[in-house]
Amino acid sequence: MANYALRVPESLFSYARQVAEEEQVSMNQFFVTAIAEKVSALKTELYFRERQDRGEPIAFDAWLTASPNVEPMAGDECL
Repeated sequence: MANYALRVPESLFSYARQVAEEEQVSMNQFFVTAIAEKVSALKTELYFRERQDRGEPIAFDAWLTASPNVEPMAGDECL
């Protein structure tokens, strides 16, 4: 486990403390969870960007053309 001294603006720290109390978690757990959520979001964005770069629009168009033109299954209708 690593330690890191974090400087946080007082207004943000106060709000974080309030949220941590509402969630009934420690400030440490709140900050660790917040960091994990941000890292996850950034990694997910990178994953989809890399997938997009590997995509081939011509192959996708061919796949769509080959797909059957049928009515949606029950429960899949557009609302």
